[in-house]
Amino acid sequence: GRKAIIDAFSKAGAIVLEPIVNIEIAAPDKFMGDLASDLSGKRGQVTGTDNAGSELTTIKGLAPLSELSDYQTRLKSVTGGQGSYSIDFSHYAPVPPHTQAQLVSKHKQPVEEEQ
Repeated sequence: GRKAIIDAFSKAGAIVLEPIVNIEIAAPDKFMGDLASDLSGKRGQVTGTDNAGSELTTIKGLAPLSELSDYQTRLKSVTGGQGSYSIDFSHYAPVPPHTQAQLVSKHKQPVEEEQ
């Protein structure tokens, strides 16, 4: 049952994967530094910027989907409602070890409780 799966998972040295998304953030130039820092703070990375001759600049990057659940609110706060973003799936990547440990402890249930 469940105990066998937990034992196998522990012995196999399995890792947890998380979805990574491409993100494009469009906002006025004056917010670019704050937005790039904010993305980095969400375990994301900036992969490029694009300014098509307008007052808006687009930041392109990668970030774990789990870090973006409240991003619309955060973007509105940083840009005063002047920014927009879009995401699409990129790939799966291993969850950092400390995050994996938190997930395991959060979902760990003593085997006795399930019987």
